[in-house]
Amino acid sequence: MTVEHPSAPAEHPSESPPGSPSQAPGRTAAVIPAAGRGVRLGPGAPKALRTLNGTPMLVHAVRAMAASRYVSLVVVVAPSDGETEVKGMLDEYEHALPERTEFLVVPGGDTRQESVKRGLDALPDDITAVLVHDAARPLVPVDTVDAVVEAVRAGAPAVVPALPLADTVKQVEPQPGGVPEPVVATPERALLRAVQTPQGFERATLVRAHETVPATGEGATDCAGMVERLGQPVVVVPGHEEAFKVTRPLDLVLAEAVLARRRANDGF
Repeated sequence: MTVEHPSAPAEHPSESPPGSPSQAPGRTAAVIPAAGRGVRLGPGAPKALRTLNGTPMLVHAVRAMAASRYVSLVVVVAPSDGETEVKGMLDEYEHALPERTEFLVVPGGDTRQESVKRGLDALPDDITAVLVHDAARPLVPVDTVDAVVEAVRAGAPAVVPALPLADTVKQVEPQPGGVPEPVVATPERALLRAVQTPQGFERATLVRAHETVPATGEGATDCAGMVERLGQPVVVVPGHEEAFKVTRPLDLVLAEAVLARRRANDGF
């Protein structure tokens, strides 16, 4: 395995499996921004480097992307001062990653969107579809990853996996200092979805979004929101309950439980 920029595209025999659209040439890459500190998890290593079952979350996330038959390159955007550490970590866990997939590590920026842009800038010319995946969603099943890529390859400029909401949602008027907040609306739950990652994009559309849409304000919390602000359509495919985001200590407990169940069921 190499974590340097590939000088030439590697063979990826499953990049165009039988039945895939012939009008979708080129390769698919996944960009994983992993430069955040994850302060809500408490003190310690950056969130992506925390371990689950003894393996860093980031390695689980990289493996989840590389497990897709479509993904031939995974770009990890490391903390600006942690590029060497992340390269060493991927080398250490090389045995757990598919040999057919290339890996590249680049330094991140001050914000998530800047880090994603740096990952995009590092992609070879033959990449035509891009996944952007949260390192903090380490357990997304490969079927979900494949469904996102397939929707992009079928012609959607942007695709997000999402789940229906289990809870009623209230729109409130925010108040400072813990003051009770008045409810101003109750959105119809059946029309709402909780968005996950990986989000998938036609490369040119995502690059244009990052070049033209401000990375602040309404719709800038994820790449799909930026594409929406271009006026381009974004479609939803079914997400998965195991693609939850590890944000708080309780999420680590849940993630360990999911891994324990996977080991019991299929030796993962």
